[in-house]
Amino acid sequence: MCTRKRLKDCRRFVLPKPSYFFTPMGRSYLELVDAQVFFETLGCQMNVSDTEIAWAILQQNGFGRTTDVTEADIILLVTCTIREKPELTVWKRVAQYKALKRRRKAHQPHLQIGILGCMAEQLRHDILERERAVDVVAGPDAYRDLPRLLATACSGQQAINVQLSVDETYADVTPVRMQPGAPSAFVSITRGCNNMCSYCVVPFTRGRERSRPLSSVLEEVRNLSQQGVKEVVLLGQNVNSYLDPGVSSMATNPPPPLSKGFRNRCHRKVGGTGFAELLDQVSSVDPEMRIRFTSPHPKDFPDEVLHVIRERPNICKQIHLPAQSGSTRILEAMKRGHTREAYLDLVEHIKKVIPGVCLSSDFIAGFCGETEDDHQETLSLIRTVCYTMAYLFSYSMRKKTHASHRLQDNVPLVTKHRRVTELTETFRSTASSLNSTVVGTTLLVLADKISRRSKAELLGRSEGHSVVFPAALVPTHPGATNLSPIFPGDYVAVRITSSNSQTLKGFPLYHTTLHSFYQSAANVSDAAAS
Repeated sequence: MCTRKRLKDCRRFVLPKPSYFFTPMGRSYLELVDAQVFFETLGCQMNVSDTEIAWAILQQNGFGRTTDVTEADIILLVTCTIREKPELTVWKRVAQYKALKRRRKAHQPHLQIGILGCMAEQLRHDILERERAVDVVAGPDAYRDLPRLLATACSGQQAINVQLSVDETYADVTPVRMQPGAPSAFVSITRGCNNMCSYCVVPFTRGRERSRPLSSVLEEVRNLSQQGVKEVVLLGQNVNSYLDPGVSSMATNPPPPLSKGFRNRCHRKVGGTGFAELLDQVSSVDPEMRIRFTSPHPKDFPDEVLHVIRERPNICKQIHLPAQSGSTRILEAMKRGHTREAYLDLVEHIKKVIPGVCLSSDFIAGFCGETEDDHQETLSLIRTVCYTMAYLFSYSMRKKTHASHRLQDNVPLVTKHRRVTELTETFRSTASSLNSTVVGTTLLVLADKISRRSKAELLGRSEGHSVVFPAALVPTHPGATNLSPIFPGDYVAVRITSSNSQTLKGFPLYHTTLHSFYQSAANVSDAAAS
């Protein structure tokens, strides 16, 4: 909760937590029961997970949910401030909702607007002073406090709670999925980050790193399996640094080793259950459920993790490996803890341990002091590694970061835009060549949803690619004569017929299961070897 001094400075206040929720005007929290909440989620997958946590807490407290903003009593934006563009999007949305608020008729309930998530913590005072229309500001660790904050705002006062926690993981909150029935789901296993990269605001908006207990993770995965979910994505700002202290007897165990050539920039915890053990146990819950994870840090890929990925058929052979830059000099300025050479050695090692692995990455164009030579090294890295997916952004300075205090954002905007365009063109060229090697093969694809371009096509995912294919009737299993339609959540064998830098296209051959598809592939491989 905010301190008294801070509240005095910003001329806002939050009520002490009473036994019952009563506002200063005598209005009861019960007035908000059945109030309809509209969520808009911006930014990363962690924000989707946060939305499901916030909704679970509100639902337990009697709130309802609407997908029509015009019917909402409360509008909550789950926000991102990692870059300037999503931050600008939030300001635009607030202006739109402010206009909606003004159009409310006298007999209608007061429309509340709340800002949740990273932007709430990072720009709390700016939000309250700039946008008087905002009623509630809640940081990523304050979602349990939402019912009380909304009750406070019911009296016409602004309410804020952006206190960061050292131990909040929401482990006891069962998220309520925003898209029930979807074949994929997110499971958050860590919160916060300790890496302190010089460009990144996450440690200041989400706090220090802490891991959710393994037992809680496994319970949620089991529940999702029982609901028919076919793919789980494990989430965290540095997901593969997961470390559950567990029982006290494990507290003296050494920490998991770092990737060769990488160094840690912060104190490492010792003891407990690491990421390799978590992957092993999560993948054992349901052999027919695919497991993915994001976003990892390259430093936390010891052989134990790579071997589990290789050995478990239901762990996708797709690894996100954020590079950010191909220049050792810029990597040092970014405080990434590795050199270009160490990164390339890790890539080579991963490809050796996990044949056919698909790699994706993040890159920042125009970081402080980046020269043309540095930029060319990044282009060279993209050509050398050959990624199936890359997220490419122009650098934007963020408040509170090391870069904002010690470095100069001295690369002109026009140069940043030109460089990110060149990065994009280089990635697309290499990805197109890489994806063309898949044409003619048969991949296991999890059908996800109807394609946005055509209702006659479905969009699905193989282990490392997006795949578009006709929504046709196909045999119920290999060699079967009876046919059945393909629904989201079905595994289908798809013959790839064409490709580009982003997507594969193919034709569905038959329904299958994860186990039977890979068992059949293993038999074919053994036969060819003999």
